[in-house]
Amino acid sequence: MVQNKTAWKHGAARAVKAIFAVLGALTIVFFAFFGGEFSTLKTLNRVEDDANLFTMEYKADYALDRFLKIGASTDTELIEFIVRQVLKGIPLKFDLPNLGCSTFAAKLADGTPIFGRNFDMYDSPALLVTTRPKDGYASISMVNLAYIGYNSENLPTSLVKGIMTLAAPYAPLDGVNEKGLAVGVLQIKTTPTNQQTDKVDITTTSAIRLLLDRAATVEEAIELLSQYDMHASANSCYHFHIADADGGSVIVEYIDDEMSVVQDDAATNFLLTPGEYDFGKGEDRYATLRETLDANGGIFENGDLAMNLLEAVSQQVSEEKKSSTQWSCVYDQHAVSVDIAMNMNYEKVYTFGL
Repeated sequence: MVQNKTAWKHGAARAVKAIFAVLGALTIVFFAFFGGEFSTLKTLNRVEDDANLFTMEYKADYALDRFLKIGASTDTELIEFIVRQVLKGIPLKFDLPNLGCSTFAAKLADGTPIFGRNFDMYDSPALLVTTRPKDGYASISMVNLAYIGYNSENLPTSLVKGIMTLAAPYAPLDGVNEKGLAVGVLQIKTTPTNQQTDKVDITTTSAIRLLLDRAATVEEAIELLSQYDMHASANSCYHFHIADADGGSVIVEYIDDEMSVVQDDAATNFLLTPGEYDFGKGEDRYATLRETLDANGGIFENGDLAMNLLEAVSQQVSEEKKSSTQWSCVYDQHAVSVDIAMNMNYEKVYTFGL
């Protein structure tokens, strides 16, 4: 009887060891395949309980090199790549609807270059994502979480709920990298860009990822964009405001599928390339930006005054227009930091750095 009990104990002990061995092996396999993703999701943080602003440091490989070899000519193709290479098969809905925005490039009194950006949309919880690619520049960028399936009633407030934020590197709308290159995208009401040559295809938001990861100056950004066929997301058209730490500032537009580069330090939602085009909207906001920048020589005494200009061109909800300014950002291109005001609450500004 004693021998049976002893044998049973030894057998149970071996079984427990075997279970732990299997669990250990599974853990090793899990972290081999999902370690970076798990570490990323652990950094996902809500800034405040009542603020729809989240931060995350991306620690996984989002496979930009692989993407740039095959490209994507539509949002569907981009989603397929993200699901396959980034989300490991988890389905994703990606939506880039109409948006109206304002941007400007200027300097502070001490010579620090800054980049201002209003993002105008509706119900847009935001994610500030930090990326540090091994083969590119570190950056911080803003993502509208509504584009990847979230809203104010469905927020990434847990590890499980946050899985879709792993798509964030391919959905930036504005940001700055460690070299001081800042970029923002703005919609314009004209024919969607659909370049058709023999170059690798790229979409609106993946182009921003490319610039933040690989461009240090305006010149490098233009050269990079010229190497790809641009395809506008969501059957719309967009232009890019790009500014660097040396004071360079351009608006890159696509007219009749040809790239046009305009020297300017402000943009809203109409084409700035000279000619007879459909100029869209936002001329009133552009006039306010232009008047202020011209009056102060493009120099602000401090970042608060730059944020004041964004407040001056912010958009309120009205009966005719349901969208409004969701976030206002002033990027410091030397410190690689950003001041963020959410939902036009300019009394509460959050500051983050790389």
